[in-house]
Amino acid sequence: MTLTRNVPLQLDQSAMLFIDVQNFAAHRKGAEFAGLSDAEFDDKYGWFFGQMKSTIVPNMQRLQAAFRKAGGEVLYTTIESLTKDGRDRSLDYKITGFNVPKGSWDGKMIDELAPGDDEIVFPKSSSSVFVSTHIDYVLRNLGVKQLVISGIITDQCVEGAIRDACDLGYLVTQVTDACMTYSQDRHDHSLRTIKGYCRQVTTDELVSELR
Repeated sequence: MTLTRNVPLQLDQSAMLFIDVQNFAAHRKGAEFAGLSDAEFDDKYGWFFGQMKSTIVPNMQRLQAAFRKAGGEVLYTTIESLTKDGRDRSLDYKITGFNVPKGSWDGKMIDELAPGDDEIVFPKSSSSVFVSTHIDYVLRNLGVKQLVISGIITDQCVEGAIRDACDLGYLVTQVTDACMTYSQDRHDHSLRTIKGYCRQVTTDELVSELR
């Protein structure tokens, strides 16, 4: 038997995971952008937010709707500490200065991608959702073997989740036009780098597959 990553989804063992598409990092009023003037924001993040609005978030919404319609599991992870002062954060997040307080608006998914009332959200306090949450335990309880990943930032938390999921024995599908980072070059480089760990498809291809 030939082993391959290019396996179509079997819905009863598949889940959709959205990574960090939250107010903190995907909303103009998010704490990550606090203190920036409009000019500074546009210079540093204008392209990213333009891509998110025109293409990435609409693609995420299509994926969310398609998985829901097909009856598949839709899961989310957001950067959010287990405490208000962030004392439980990873050392890396402390050094970086990331603290999304427990229960805060910054820790919620953006309105355009709001979770349903019976969909699972994993608050994480490190780069990889597999390091600082019990997602592996939950996925195995759900019978998930194939994990579809979409989110931000392509070359940071998305890459980390793909590698860790792969090493833990999941078949991973990355939706290439439903992930984004802060430049096209960074995004494209990340896709090339992570390709050896996952199957890569477009939103159109995955939605068609789910039909």
